[in-house]
Amino acid sequence: MGTTPTTATTMAAATDIPATPPLTSDREDTEDARDAEYAGRPLWPRRAVVTAGMPYGNKGLHFGHIGGVFVPADVYARFLRDRIGEDKVLFVCGTDCYGSPIDEGYRRLVKDGFGGSIADYVQANHDAQSATLARYGISLDIFEGSGTGRAKAVHERITDLFVRRLYGNGHLHRASSAQFYDEEARSLLNGRQVVGRCPIPGCKSEHAYADECDLGHQYMPADLIAPISTLSGKPPVMRDVENWYFDLPAFKGLLKEHVASLKASGTARSVLSDTIEEFLVPPVIYVRCGFEEECAALSEDLDPHLMRPAQKGRASFELEFEDLAARDRARALLDAAGIRYRTGKALVPFRITGNIAWGVPAPVLEGEDRQTVWCWPESLWAPISFTQAWLENGGEGIETLNPGRLRTEDASEGWEDYWCSPDSTVYQFIGQDNIYFYGVAQTAMWAAFPAAHGPRVNAGPGDLQQSCLVANYHLLFLDKKASSSGELKPPTADELLEHYTAEQLRAHFLSLGLGMRPVSFRPKPLDPLAKEQDADPVCKEGALLTNVFNRLARSCFYTAQKDNAGLLPLGAPAAELVEEAHAAILEYERLMHRQELHAVMHLMDALIRKANKHWSEAIREAGDDRARRLAVLRDSFYLLRVCTVLMHPIVPEGTRTIFDHLAFEGAEREFFSWEHIFKGFEGFFTPEDAEKGGHPLKELPPRTDFFSYRR
Repeated sequence: MGTTPTTATTMAAATDIPATPPLTSDREDTEDARDAEYAGRPLWPRRAVVTAGMPYGNKGLHFGHIGGVFVPADVYARFLRDRIGEDKVLFVCGTDCYGSPIDEGYRRLVKDGFGGSIADYVQANHDAQSATLARYGISLDIFEGSGTGRAKAVHERITDLFVRRLYGNGHLHRASSAQFYDEEARSLLNGRQVVGRCPIPGCKSEHAYADECDLGHQYMPADLIAPISTLSGKPPVMRDVENWYFDLPAFKGLLKEHVASLKASGTARSVLSDTIEEFLVPPVIYVRCGFEEECAALSEDLDPHLMRPAQKGRASFELEFEDLAARDRARALLDAAGIRYRTGKALVPFRITGNIAWGVPAPVLEGEDRQTVWCWPESLWAPISFTQAWLENGGEGIETLNPGRLRTEDASEGWEDYWCSPDSTVYQFIGQDNIYFYGVAQTAMWAAFPAAHGPRVNAGPGDLQQSCLVANYHLLFLDKKASSSGELKPPTADELLEHYTAEQLRAHFLSLGLGMRPVSFRPKPLDPLAKEQDADPVCKEGALLTNVFNRLARSCFYTAQKDNAGLLPLGAPAAELVEEAHAAILEYERLMHRQELHAVMHLMDALIRKANKHWSEAIREAGDDRARRLAVLRDSFYLLRVCTVLMHPIVPEGTRTIFDHLAFEGAEREFFSWEHIFKGFEGFFTPEDAEKGGHPLKELPPRTDFFSYRR
């Protein structure tokens, strides 16, 4: 996917893995090359950007934002920092400050007496989002907003660059389209000020807006069924408004090639390729059954088309056309004849500009028209703006959730070094609803951006590289899709922390397997159907931390204090344990490369339980034999080190506490770095440790827990 090479699907047997697998490359670009594959090892980029879908600036964060996007993205960013180097990874995101949800939310707040500006409204929501993310340990290098902080000016500059480049390359055209207008309120209506029913056949959305329903379906405003203005409560009329559009239908062939490459890679999630393909079908009109004769009478006036009878159980038959223009001419004829119909999914021109005052200023391309940029296109390149904002000042003066993280690499780097280099990969974690924007519109615009040549699927050096899109299915709540605008309200992210710790929730969300299917989140305290005797599903992974992992760590430290004067034993662990640990490390890496985060949790569950079982059985068998007990202690500390490093991206607070008690002063970065992943503790021992007969550990007080829990 993107520029990331395909992972080999086989691994060498554990007995074939040497104690220290090489980390050098067999490629010709020598010391700066990516790591070579070894025994099925994947190649990793030299640099990486990780970003998560931006939350709207009209509210705080709910459980879906955290569990479906931010936790997976944070775990991956933390892993990449350990794997390829902290200074080679940027984790960027921010509040989506513009768009109709913000405009409408502010209008309602003012109606209720709010006296601040729309910027004040967005800033307050942004501050609340930032505080929530910090509570969950989300380690963003920059979290500002498309309209806040130092990123605001950068984003306006990047937006100007993108729009002018797409225009200069001939991919934008000006067109008149119908927009809703409330005659009573005397106002053009933005996307969220119109509600109706989604026109896409089979859609079960309860809330559809001007051109998008809450399930992510896109359509032209004129297709919305039974529209009502939220300003007056009355049906609006349509008025023609001119805007700039990106010629998305022209990229249909390129998108088909892109989908083929995703499928061939073997790493792209099926939800991504399947959803993109839904928009690559010919334009279709679904006509209600009963209008067959009327359509037949119009047949000669319609452009060439195919007519398909209604399938069993369906209430409509189909008219398929060659292009959008032919479909739209047919719609006009059907409207005049009073024939009831719906349109289907298809590539439509992607709007670039809009008419909402609160937005990023659009460059004046022709004439003197002043407009703003529609929120969706500018939000796609907002992560580029955040990247540039962070790089321009080495991270200084930037709102960050990763304090102390300042730039130490070449300060002359710009966003192109991360977004336009084959040696870099951008990992974008998104929800299923947004695949159209990132997988369809962004893919086409990225291909259209280079000025030196025409659009192409495989980006070259200096071109915008296609991102590695990590798309998750819906995270349901109590088996239903919750929505802040629907009947079933989602719990807020802060509310969950009243019942669970952040690390309990991080581990649970990661285990759900959202990359494979929609999954229900069922927290017992918020489930009205839960019985007192029922187990809480959310606590399962937390129990692994607080019971099993915690027991392993405590056993090691307390036994060292009791049997070995608080010293970590010197020497190498048993060879068979090293082989098993190396096999687990390589499998972990392979799963991370494929973003199979739920499988990573399953792997770690097995590894931690096995390490704990080894301790329990081996220390019992050792009895009072001091030499054997020290050997068991040495082996168990080694297994604890491996588990601690591999769990570091998932539960950073608890694993850092384990590291603190190991007392390797000033070596935290080296301890968690994969440069040392195949080594035990020998690289951290000092000559003084050898003189003492072991490494002094920080004393662990009685009944200390490395992982806390709430139940």
